Amino acid sequence: MWLLFSIQLGTAVLFLFLGWGLRRGAYWLISGFSIRPKEEQTQLIERGYPQRTGSLLIGTAIGMIVLLPLIFTSFPYAIEVNFGFMLVFLLGGFIYLSRYEVPQKRKKSYIISISIGSVTIILIGILMFLGYQDPKLILKEESFEVTGMYGDSWTYAEIEAVSLLDDMPEVTWKVNGFGLETVAKGKFKVTGYGTSLLFIQKGVPPYLHIKTKDEDIFINAQSASKTRAWEKKLTGRIQ
Repeated sequence: MWLLFSIQLGTAVLFLFLGWGLRRGAYWLISGFSIRPKEEQTQLIERGYPQRTGSLLIGTAIGMIVLLPLIFTSFPYAIEVNFGFMLVFLLGGFIYLSRYEVPQKRKKSYIISISIGSVTIILIGILMFLGYQDPKLILKEESFEVTGMYGDSWTYAEIEAVSLLDDMPEVTWKVNGFGLETVAKGKFKVTGYGTSLLFIQKGVPPYLHIKTKDEDIFINAQSASKTRAWEKKLTGRIQ
């Protein structure tokens, strides 16, 4: 929780710093501004483009800071709300700022900003959809498979131990995966186990721990009874 809080706060502070710099005249902070013709730079400054860009960043930062306390409440989607606000506010803001472009480049700016915004939202939407799909543990004749994002298959011969844990060991760091307040999928550092493969819904015990020759796997279902059924069936296959 504190790591996510620090990342969100650090991002907001960065936006505040950049926005303040732009409002104070550090227009070179805008990508490509310093290499544009002097005439265009003058027009953009007169139209208020860089100043409004600074205001957009400051407004985004303030909104993120206002939403930060949600992380310490029972609301399960605090990170998603904060990130979603940042994304929509920034992308929408940059589309709006296209109206302050120089006339000869305004249409192109609209096309680029709308295209980037649309593609970004679609890709993130797909990622979120896949990330929130419940993993399934499928038992086959000689192997078992975990479906979904970061899923894979292992032979029963690779299994060294299977157990149910009432409490999930502390997850300290994401190595390569999809991790939010309620879901963790992929490679994570887990206290006492090192780098492990997670397919977990946070706060939904028990957790099925599968120790293989090469890695530790943690997985659970949205219902405790289903997780226990997985453990019973998998244990039966390796005995």
